[in-house]
Amino acid sequence: MDIRAAIDGYARHLDLDRGFSVHTLRAYRTDLADLAGFAEAAGLEDTAGLDLELLRGWLWRGSSAGLAKSTLARRSAAARGFTKWLAATGAAAADPGHRLKAPRPDRHLPRVLSRPQVDGLLDDLEARAGTGEPNAVRDLAVVELLYASALRVSELVGARLADLDRERQTLRVLGKGGKERVVPFGLPARRALDGYLAGPRTTLLDGRQDPGTIFLGARGRQLSTRSVYELVARLLADLPGSGPAGPHAFRHTAATHLLDGGADLRAVQELLGHASLATTQIYTHVSAERLKESYRLAHPRA
Repeated sequence: MDIRAAIDGYARHLDLDRGFSVHTLRAYRTDLADLAGFAEAAGLEDTAGLDLELLRGWLWRGSSAGLAKSTLARRSAAARGFTKWLAATGAAAADPGHRLKAPRPDRHLPRVLSRPQVDGLLDDLEARAGTGEPNAVRDLAVVELLYASALRVSELVGARLADLDRERQTLRVLGKGGKERVVPFGLPARRALDGYLAGPRTTLLDGRQDPGTIFLGARGRQLSTRSVYELVARLLADLPGSGPAGPHAFRHTAATHLLDGGADLRAVQELLGHASLATTQIYTHVSAERLKESYRLAHPRA
């Protein structure tokens, strides 16, 4: 089977049968297209020519080009899934990616904002929203909900009005793998949402066809993930701290603050929509590091 045709078939499988997110599908397609180009440069255009040596050579080229360990790990996962699917569907006689390995990605503690930092950001956003400018009112609701419900950015921009229960203060979201969950939010987020839905959202819609999503961007369309990234990057630009300055910072912050406040780890796992408790446990390490830093700064015998 032609490699690129096989990649198209595998992508359809991930979309229709496995329910992969748009972002994961895009990343896997990009990775496998690069693999196809590498194979074609070696004179191979058929899936029958894929073997472990070629896959290792492809990863080695990426490593030599300075790709991050996390990128190499994702490429390895994409290739392993692809060759496993080829073998399962009979498009290949064996699974050459079964023994393919990549360096483990470095584990960095996520960026977490302090409570005063979060309060300061939200106070500034509330002051801007007080002008009544529709985008400012929306931005306050966006950040309040990101922090209140520890949402992924894809879950936030895809959230629909029909799934919002303002009385119960819950929102049904579609997470990774097409899994639905219901997340709560508090009174500040409800007030911000009420203020946004009371008029500014209609102003942003401006008579156009309603896409049904809660948050709207340019021309009344669904707010883009890029717009949310740009908003959060502006908010975090002048704050001290290392790590990515994207929407996930609020998700990390919410999880850490919940654990700091005594929340049960499994409850936090459910809120975040993690399939594995081990993924959630990174936030216990964050809490421990924050405790050690506070101890170092405050204890006279530290």
